[in-house]
Amino acid sequence: MELQKPYYAVIFTSTRTDGDNGYGQMAAEMEQLARQQPGFLDFESARDGLGVTISYWENLEAIANWKANMDHREAQKNGIKKWYSWYKVRICKVEREYEFTK
Repeated sequence: MELQKPYYAVIFTSTRTDGDNGYGQMAAEMEQLARQQPGFLDFESARDGLGVTISYWENLEAIANWKANMDHREAQKNGIKKWYSWYKVRICKVEREYEFTK
């Protein structure tokens, strides 16, 4: 994934509560909704006990607009009520990147 630098990463790290309780459907819907937002660049996610989801954005304004999106706000409320036992959000400016591929 080669993106024009600098760009921003929103790193969402979490632990889940037991059971799905509609989480899988919501996560898929939020990914699709994020991809439609102005300034969205890309998305990566992994979960093995601890979950890490990273979304990439052109600028801080695009991140603020995504956080304020009404559907996203509703998902955030449900996350606190029923899907997450803990989470942390970090917003980082990416100035350099490199990768290895075999």
